[in-house]
Amino acid sequence: MQKILLLMAGLPLCIFSATAQQQSPPSQRANTRFEQLGPVLPTPNTFRTAAGAPGRDYFQNRADYDIKATLDDVTQKITASEVITYHNKSTDALPYLWLQLDQNLFKPDAIGNTARTSSINTSRATSIRQIDPSASLTGKDYGYKITAVRDQAGKPLTYTINQTMMRVDLPAPIKPGGSYSFSIDWNFNIVDAKQTGARSGYEYFPKDGNYIYEIAQWFPRLCVYNDVTGWQNRQFLGQGEFALIFGNYKLTLTAPSDHIVGATGELQNPTQVLSATQLKRWNDAKNRGDKRGDNPVQIVTQAEAEAAEKAKASDVKRTKTWVYKADNVRDFAFASSRKFIWDAMQPNVEGKRVWAMSLYPKEANPLWGQYSTRLIAHTLHAYSRRTIAYPYPVAYSVHGPVGGMEYPMMSFNGARPEADGTYSVGTKNFLISVVIHEVGHNFFPMIVNSDERQWSWMDEGLNSFLEGLACLEWDANFPAHGIDPQYIVPYMQLDSTQQVPIMSSSDNILAGTFGPNAYTKPATGLNILRETVMGRELFDYAFKEYARRWAFKSPEPADFFRTMENASGVDLDWFWKGWFYGVQPVDQTLTNVSWNQASSQNPDITKSEARAAAQQKLNTISRQRDALSKDQTVVAQDSSMRDFYNQYDPYAVTAEDRKKYQDYLASLTQEERLLAEAGTNFYTLSLQNKGGMPMPVIVRMEFEDGTDSVARFPAEIWRFNDASIKKVIATTKKVKQWTLDPFYEIADINTEDNSFPRVAQPSRFQLFKQQNRATGIPNPMQQQRQQAPARQGTGQN
Repeated sequence: MQKILLLMAGLPLCIFSATAQQQSPPSQRANTRFEQLGPVLPTPNTFRTAAGAPGRDYFQNRADYDIKATLDDVTQKITASEVITYHNKSTDALPYLWLQLDQNLFKPDAIGNTARTSSINTSRATSIRQIDPSASLTGKDYGYKITAVRDQAGKPLTYTINQTMMRVDLPAPIKPGGSYSFSIDWNFNIVDAKQTGARSGYEYFPKDGNYIYEIAQWFPRLCVYNDVTGWQNRQFLGQGEFALIFGNYKLTLTAPSDHIVGATGELQNPTQVLSATQLKRWNDAKNRGDKRGDNPVQIVTQAEAEAAEKAKASDVKRTKTWVYKADNVRDFAFASSRKFIWDAMQPNVEGKRVWAMSLYPKEANPLWGQYSTRLIAHTLHAYSRRTIAYPYPVAYSVHGPVGGMEYPMMSFNGARPEADGTYSVGTKNFLISVVIHEVGHNFFPMIVNSDERQWSWMDEGLNSFLEGLACLEWDANFPAHGIDPQYIVPYMQLDSTQQVPIMSSSDNILAGTFGPNAYTKPATGLNILRETVMGRELFDYAFKEYARRWAFKSPEPADFFRTMENASGVDLDWFWKGWFYGVQPVDQTLTNVSWNQASSQNPDITKSEARAAAQQKLNTISRQRDALSKDQTVVAQDSSMRDFYNQYDPYAVTAEDRKKYQDYLASLTQEERLLAEAGTNFYTLSLQNKGGMPMPVIVRMEFEDGTDSVARFPAEIWRFNDASIKKVIATTKKVKQWTLDPFYEIADINTEDNSFPRVAQPSRFQLFKQQNRATGIPNPMQQQRQQAPARQGTGQN
């Protein structure tokens, strides 16, 4: 650091003034990073306001469903019929209706398969599924068989199927405010979810010959018609999820008599489908779960589930009919199996009793019995505090073939222990995170109903952010890397050609980057806003206001951006532009620090410093050696060669020096005098923004006395020059080390140039090559269990 003495006067203090900053030298450059998004966002209107709230003319259409379905456990098939009542709340007359036929994705010629690229890697094994995803669907004809589409009078309606969409032409347009009822009959073969990687389907257990069914995207359902796109009838390609509307549902499901069925909504006929013992346990579970130590009640025990596996129904034609109802939901899913263990409790969530229930086979224990239902209750509490009180009567977590998928009140989750009942910490942590994540989806997008087909980040990113907070509230040591800025760095280090902005359509996100793009980058961005840009209080208020405004409505990105700004009073357009619309990374560099001190003019100090400096300059190696013979010089031996100057001390403080100092002090203001007498250090930091994305500047000062301090400057510090800036920091202590982003808050992709003076980073090397390196995820639980007999034999414990 270069030390420069500044003569104290009135003018040097203007280095802190805004005027001096605005007088940019020609080498600086203007930038538009802090201009408003302006025309990038849609123009506010009477449907959606400039403040991010629903406008006075906001509308959303609805559809009610009455579904009767049969699950065939012998052929793995569903046969069903539905009566749909569509409510037109728009100001437009609708001559036709568009429906989604998601099961058609599994047809060999589906656009989701034919539009997928593939190649063969000759250097390693390539699976047939990598080349042709439809190749794994053999032996059955998959996709919908639509057998009838009729009006209320039973007359056929004309319909056209276009891949995963179906248009139903109406006899007359549905007028604004009008309703129309019609029916559809259909059937389809259920896919093997494990084999296809589908979001729903079955899993077969060869050891006991039974199935678990997790069924979703299973009925023809209405597309969205709104003020933004009209009909949202984009094809289902497999990656982008769903755009849906709210409605009331009734499901009458006929399943094998020994199956346990869970579904979206409330069970309407428990006395008809549950045994007396199960019904008693059901009632015992009510109002349970308010205390930390409360465990769920097992309505179906593991022993009972295992007995059902072995016995099966003696007559495969014996069935039970389960009836479920759900109001004001955007979708409907169910699960069914004779393998299910069923546990439940009913904690109080924001003043309302809510069922927390889990369905899982013996293969999921002991993990699921210990954690799943307790995690449901925790998630409902954690999310309700940050958004709105959970409005539905139940939330399920179901274990089966689907690793993680969400539906209203119903989630399908993975994380299965080893066959011996042990599990790695990774499996445990995955269970915790996946249950919190999928149950959390009840809030985004099941209540705050965003368009997943277009904007994956609006549900996945927001939900992943809340998931991270909830995981840390579950266990302070949980590795919540999905919101930790330093863990998004590897993705942001990718070349810009390997990324797309967060604000990209779900189906257009590059292969291999969907997770970082839709989940962790937006989640991390929200965490940066909360912790570094806005602060927790402002962020939490604005985020809760967004959830409140758009609960049971359908927001667009602009509604989120505008609400966060309007409710907090913080201008965030620069952040949305850089983090959501761009792919440039954060890379700040501390290139130099110069050290300046204001000269105090105190002669006792200035002359003492001058004496020390002069002596230092004379402390050469020659002078050190000549000192041994200094008594032999002419002047030392002949006093007649000495005069006034041989005795004169230019560094001695005189009365005149002191008078001039007092006159100087009298000319200063009180503030200037304090700075002069304190010996304030002025450090000029030279900073570069090499990455392009502006961010707040956070710098830690480590002082010579062993203490430290952190200075924070808002992102607007880059508004006049987004490439390089200087910033003066004044302190009465001397700084020995400077560090940018000391707490890894801003996802800086290169921290090696964040210190001044530079701190050397060691390069690691391996002394000896390791042979027979272990593979897979460590499972200490299993290792300890395997070693237990050996320890017992040697008398160890």
